Amino acid sequence: MSDYPKIELGQLTTTINGLWTGKKPPFKTVAVIRNTNFSKDCRLKMDDVAMIDVEERQFATRKLQVGDIIIEKSGGSDKQPVGRPVLFNIPEGDYSFSNFTSTLRVNDKSKVLPAYLHKFLYKFYLSGKTAEMQSKTTGLRNLDFNSYRKILIPVPDIDGQKRIVDELDLLSGIIDTKNAQLRDLDALAQSIFYEMFGDPNTNERGWKYKALGDACTLKAGKGIKASELSEEKAAGLYPCFGGNGIRGYIAKKSHKGTYPIIGRQGALCGNVQLATGEFYATEHAVVCTPGEGLHAVFVYYALLAMNLNQYATGVAQPGLAVKTLLPIPIVTPPMELQERFAEKICNIESQTDLLNVSLEQIDTLFHSRMDYYFND
Repeated sequence: MSDYPKIELGQLTTTINGLWTGKKPPFKTVAVIRNTNFSKDCRLKMDDVAMIDVEERQFATRKLQVGDIIIEKSGGSDKQPVGRPVLFNIPEGDYSFSNFTSTLRVNDKSKVLPAYLHKFLYKFYLSGKTAEMQSKTTGLRNLDFNSYRKILIPVPDIDGQKRIVDELDLLSGIIDTKNAQLRDLDALAQSIFYEMFGDPNTNERGWKYKALGDACTLKAGKGIKASELSEEKAAGLYPCFGGNGIRGYIAKKSHKGTYPIIGRQGALCGNVQLATGEFYATEHAVVCTPGEGLHAVFVYYALLAMNLNQYATGVAQPGLAVKTLLPIPIVTPPMELQERFAEKICNIESQTDLLNVSLEQIDTLFHSRMDYYFND
């Protein structure tokens, strides 16, 4: 991309600052995009949009238009710097954006396509460059927007931009399709469970019950230091399960086999993961070892259906103590039926593994093409 002319972001776009709840009438109720509507891969999520009364006067200059790029300018975390961009693409309705964000509006779409600009800014974010532009005050990370607007954007001709956008959209569409297939396989597995065993909460099939503590051995893992964890897989490292699934990878193991794991700390406590092979479990992960007459795969799906989060205690920091789990009843169908179910799940997992390999390959290709087009 070094052969193309480079233009400062601030010359290509106009910056519009966000708004929040109005103080002076007249008011207008509008949908306001917040940081929670930014996905990790810098797409717009519309499943939890706030409806807010804003001042009509302010909204008139802050109504989102198709092609606007919303930038997260405040927020973030240690592992997620500010600067995520999302492309607004909703043609109808009254939408605005919060005061923790700013919007970039392309000045001349015959010169630069919003979709092309969004992809460049997404790559810029993935490269970690916004982390170098953030400051931290009162617990928040703030993007230095003056520096951000000085980013140099390579600008091919419009046809070249369209080709880049089309190629990357094609690859991301394949990724979306494969992710949807994975979700379908997961839904199929749960459907088979209910078909074979019914709802374990109502137990309409009349299976025998056992207390979870009698049917299984429940034991929390051991604590680790954050410095022991790696974010990337590598030889000699094992998955490390915490309260919400895999936290990272660590150079030691505590278990080998197939075990349901119950998260016992945080807002998502009661979530259930299935660990297979060699892994390490932290103090926030309760490892469930099925006793005689119970198959680990069956127990995993039964625990999923039992909605263990309902037994959590605490508000600021919800938790799920092992002693709370022990008396909870779990159904115990015949082992032969559980084994038939596990065999069906094994077939589904084989398809899932193939999809995951293919997904990883396409994802690698997508990012390599992003590198090709947008790296200096």
